[in-house]
Amino acid sequence: MEIEELSQEIAKALVEQSWKLAVAESCTGGWIAKSLTDLAGSSAWFDRGFVTYSNQAKIDMLGVEEQILSRFGAVSEQVALQMAHGSVQRSLADIGVSVTGIAGPSGGSTEKPVGTVCFAWAEKNEANRVETKHFDGDRESVRHQSVVHAMAGVVKMIKR
Repeated sequence: MEIEELSQEIAKALVEQSWKLAVAESCTGGWIAKSLTDLAGSSAWFDRGFVTYSNQAKIDMLGVEEQILSRFGAVSEQVALQMAHGSVQRSLADIGVSVTGIAGPSGGSTEKPVGTVCFAWAEKNEANRVETKHFDGDRESVRHQSVVHAMAGVVKMIKR
């Protein structure tokens, strides 16, 4: 499913639940928020987006703990989960999604190669899901796959 179709499915599902969404993005740089707000009427169900590219932005805007960043790194499930929770806690949203990863072409390591992306989805009632994916391709491809995966996860979270 492509981004435009996912955006429409998210919109429909959020309206049916009377929920609002917030997004916390690092490696996707606001692509999810842009895709969702391309839809007319998105203000009814999209609350806000946090583009937290730097570690300091993650701390300041989303409340990610400095010691979690130091211990696990920005690209970790622990940080992704704190980003998702922060997006919900610091907004009017009922559900939040976060993405943090290494899109490349540099910045990878043996432990976390280029294409490693961590995702989390969180609800106000503390239900959450977190996962790590490894995508192939260039920077644009990794980012695109990350947007699609994050948005598909929002649909799953709403419809469960």
